[in-house]
Amino acid sequence: MIWLALAGAVGGFLFGFDSSVVNGAVDAIKDEFALSEAVTGFAVAIALLGCAAGAFLAGKVADRYGRIPAMKLGALLFLVSAIGTGFAFGVWDLIFWRLVGGLGIGLASVIAPAYISEISPRQVRGRLASLQQLAITTGIFAALLSDALFATTAGGADQAFWLGLEAWRWMFLAAAVPAVVYGWIAYTLPESPRFLVFQGKEDEARKVFDSIAPSEDTDRHIREIQDAIEEDKLSGQKGSLRGKTFGLQAVVWVGIVLSVLQQFVGINVIFYYSTTLWKAVGFQEKDSLTISVATSITNILVTLVAIALVDRIGRRPILLAGSIGMAVSLGTMALAFSAAVGSGSEISLPGAWGPVALMAANIFVVSFGASWGPLVWVLLGEIFPSRIRARALGLAAAAQWVANFAITLSFPVMAAASLPLTYAMYALFAASFFFVMFKVPETNGMSLEQAETLFVPKGSKKA
Repeated sequence: MIWLALAGAVGGFLFGFDSSVVNGAVDAIKDEFALSEAVTGFAVAIALLGCAAGAFLAGKVADRYGRIPAMKLGALLFLVSAIGTGFAFGVWDLIFWRLVGGLGIGLASVIAPAYISEISPRQVRGRLASLQQLAITTGIFAALLSDALFATTAGGADQAFWLGLEAWRWMFLAAAVPAVVYGWIAYTLPESPRFLVFQGKEDEARKVFDSIAPSEDTDRHIREIQDAIEEDKLSGQKGSLRGKTFGLQAVVWVGIVLSVLQQFVGINVIFYYSTTLWKAVGFQEKDSLTISVATSITNILVTLVAIALVDRIGRRPILLAGSIGMAVSLGTMALAFSAAVGSGSEISLPGAWGPVALMAANIFVVSFGASWGPLVWVLLGEIFPSRIRARALGLAAAAQWVANFAITLSFPVMAAASLPLTYAMYALFAASFFFVMFKVPETNGMSLEQAETLFVPKGSKKA
């Protein structure tokens, strides 16, 4: 079971790797193709729009063809993108291959948590689903580390390396290795037994259940899934996302809001735009990549903490504690930068404010990595009704990528206007505490079919 969850989470590794590998290459790409700031930003951010499109389409692909075919398609898109970007001859084909890679990331961001949640026993589902976030953070670390190794060995990202290709091209080509591994793994995994039941293939589903969880009551699992399908039909849902709450089912909105709040706290600002912060507290620009690698290691370690606790103390307590930690640390950063002197790239923090801002930034990463980072993916894999799980998860993940794009694109403009107000706004979104308190029930220890009933309005047949 652990092996299957780890194998499914490899998509998360590609997700993290491909979304971060551009960090070490962006300056070299800008010089190689003589790009303006606007075009450079677009080339970096276009992958996020591809991610949103891929996430939205993933549900339809997974529901029609299965979870495993969707994984194979994601692996193929990763591989094609890695090769195409590595051999790009101009900015526009570079943008195209980045978009293709984004589609692959979007697919992986949906399929991995859906597959893991559907093959995991209820007692350890939270821990196994958290492997998705662990894989993402490990992928980020691997991308930043490989970027640093290529750039250091070649003497710079724009310098010639193996076969006469510049180091920045090898940064992208390196993604072909995990893409091939992911594709090979997809050919070895069994299909989700819940998908098989939806397709009327109960005998195949029974074989999968017996092989992955021989100590579980297979017949009970299949009956629960069949009952959930029948109840969906009786309630008139028939697999539709539509509902009475602004056109969607209420549970779909819960997933969308969780996804958007996860991004609106500005976590990717720390990973994408950390140079300004580190320079402000006294580090040299050349050290920023090393610091980013160290931050990504911290992110991995605190994700392990979440994995250890999620099935012991539950989802809600961890999310609530994380919201408080993020709000306090972001508020502290806003206060620290209100004391900044200088402007633009010459900003600096006087006295003790520099170390305070640095400490607050790391507390923020710890608070996010131990709570909202992994726990949102756990909940997205649990809360949706079985017949709409893949499509609803796809819509929520698409919203997450659009929110990521908005934050990534808006930060430079907002930071130039006022860093204190920018961090204060992120702190305000960390008031996600109240959303969790009033809208997100505890799903720990429940089967997927039991967890989905928590979000059914009172008075409906399923309730």
